[in-house]
Amino acid sequence: MCGIFGYINYLTERDRGYIIKTLVDGLSRLEYRGYDSAGLAVDGDKKNEVFAFKEVGKVAKLKELIATEAPDMDKVFDCHAGIAHTRWATHGPPSRVNCHPHRSDPKWQFAVVHNGIITNYKELKALLEGKGFKFETETDTEAIAKLAKYIYDQHPSIDFTTLVKSVIKELQGAFGLLLKSVHFPGEVVAARKGSPLVVGVRTAKKMKVDFVDVEFNEDGAALPAEQASQNVALKKQPLGATLGSNLLAPPDKSLLHRSQSRAFLSDDGMPQAAEFFLSSDPSAIVEHTKKVLYLEDDDIAHIHEGQLNIHRLSKTDGMSNVRAIQTLEIELQEIMKGRFDHFMQKEIFEQPESVFNAMRGRLNVEDKTVMLGGLRQYISTIRRCRRLIFIACGTSFHSCMAVRGAFEELTDIPISVELASDFLDRQAPVFRDDTCVFVSQSGETADSLMALRYCLERGALTVGIVNVVGSSISLMTHCGVHINAGPEIGVASTKAYTSQFVCMIMFALSLSEDRASKHQRRLDIMDGLGKIPKQFAEILKMDQEIKELCLKFKDQKSMLLLGRGAQHATALEGRPYPIPMIHTDEHQLTLLITGALKIKEISYLHCEAVMSGELKHGVLALVDENLPIVMILTRDDIFTKSLNAYQQVIARKGRPIVICNTGDKEFPGEKTDKIEVPHTVDVLQGLLNVIPLQLMAYWLAVAEGLNVDFPRNLAKSVTVE
Repeated sequence: MCGIFGYINYLTERDRGYIIKTLVDGLSRLEYRGYDSAGLAVDGDKKNEVFAFKEVGKVAKLKELIATEAPDMDKVFDCHAGIAHTRWATHGPPSRVNCHPHRSDPKWQFAVVHNGIITNYKELKALLEGKGFKFETETDTEAIAKLAKYIYDQHPSIDFTTLVKSVIKELQGAFGLLLKSVHFPGEVVAARKGSPLVVGVRTAKKMKVDFVDVEFNEDGAALPAEQASQNVALKKQPLGATLGSNLLAPPDKSLLHRSQSRAFLSDDGMPQAAEFFLSSDPSAIVEHTKKVLYLEDDDIAHIHEGQLNIHRLSKTDGMSNVRAIQTLEIELQEIMKGRFDHFMQKEIFEQPESVFNAMRGRLNVEDKTVMLGGLRQYISTIRRCRRLIFIACGTSFHSCMAVRGAFEELTDIPISVELASDFLDRQAPVFRDDTCVFVSQSGETADSLMALRYCLERGALTVGIVNVVGSSISLMTHCGVHINAGPEIGVASTKAYTSQFVCMIMFALSLSEDRASKHQRRLDIMDGLGKIPKQFAEILKMDQEIKELCLKFKDQKSMLLLGRGAQHATALEGRPYPIPMIHTDEHQLTLLITGALKIKEISYLHCEAVMSGELKHGVLALVDENLPIVMILTRDDIFTKSLNAYQQVIARKGRPIVICNTGDKEFPGEKTDKIEVPHTVDVLQGLLNVIPLQLMAYWLAVAEGLNVDFPRNLAKSVTVE
């Protein structure tokens, strides 16, 4: 949801063509996040001049606009800062004027790109309008640029970092932002609060250290320890809680020095040639460098003269004095489609490998052991907790629903599964002896992050189950598990769902390790997990068969998914964009939810996931020979109950597609269409059953000619409430 990209080169000659291509390519890598317009700002041909290009629609249209306006692509810069953005409209409709970057004035003295929402922008706008500023857009972001100009006009000698700190102190809400200015050429300041930002670094020579010091401006707070570097020594002075004429006194020049970051100094103590890449997601950086630094909440990063300095307004207990420069483990080919037509298709077919990676080094099938290193120090505490609360949104919520029964059975701990938004709305009670588990692919979901802060304030132990290393949830929780699914570009989550499922089952197995009464059950589940990758590969061989089945649903407006029990959540998750009806038993209920969501997401087909037991309580009125129906009827201990719903559908001339176990003779070909999946342990059956639903969702969307990877109105990472 919105994407930020920035590129800064220092003592490295780059022509404007290279700079613009780098920015545009970065935006292209962020397209999966969901957006409706795109724009960028680079330096102009004259001093203090800015060229901005903004366009509604896809990044390809922005490329066309730049080609039409034909700036001089051969002009060379040895020091330059460019910023770019993909916008997902929140304040004001998609339009060129509402598109980022936003400016402080017609001369572009300050330009800003911003992810998130500024909740007090109306108050800031009213105050700035009272100071004579005229607003051009309907956005909340414009207030940031104009606020920066207002402060600069009051104090022309202010340095860039202090200026941005003053701006940040007045902002309420969540944001990740980049700010550039003609008054500070070649410099960018990035700030993060609740919206992810990562900095990639590429230097001509090896960096002296693999970390960047964090600088604080409070008396007594830690500054970089290296005596050889010149540290910022700011005179402490009140900034004021609200805007006013005395917001900021001019800094004492006798105490103000340029801070130097020791990571970027050459052997002779001088800055070296360097390039910096700022992004909402490391996948946009990996083609340029694998050396990255993840900003934490309330970090302010200043990039200038080939250096990166990180500042904070204040130091909190337990706050690290450094930010580590890490090496990305993803490869460029992982974020390319390869031989597949769409990212979603690629990610569906990657699932045998992704679930194997989730288990690798953790599950030992031969020795029948499970070891989750990220939970090792806390596992005994979690076993003693009063209850386990799973908190998530969307597909991650469905994966929690799918494993709820396994946790209840194996751990005997009361389990609660909560939608993060509803959990916050209710202000649900949380206690110190609760364990709260936050599940998110991106680790940046806004509602989940707010719920996490809510639980931390109440003293609960928190666990993160995320895919993205360095994400907010992974940093803020006490412990956790990375699901190791690899980059997931398609908006409709597929491999992240199955990897979350597998990791949470291993979590349940770890918690029940000391329970002798569950010993055999645990062995059966571990055996089942070991077979999952090969069983996935077997199901994926039915791809073309499922494609042919989906052609029967072309031009349909509704679909029903039926299941029972745990498979209901699978049905919910499998919903395509057009809506089918899916029936299931209790174990299949979560599966149905999962399937129904997928179908709705990408094929725009209205799809209902219904408990088989509820069929006769109203839903049966919809059933006739024309309604597309999918029923999950794999064998488990309530299979006979599920058959009742099947018979009721057949009696009303319905012809369902049945997902059943291989070789099951209960469903004759003249009455049904069958998709056969291997049999496994009941708590894992939903993992296998969801694959056909993912394929159905994909082929339904393809048949309608829809954009599978970027469905309308949706974003991959929902970073606003």
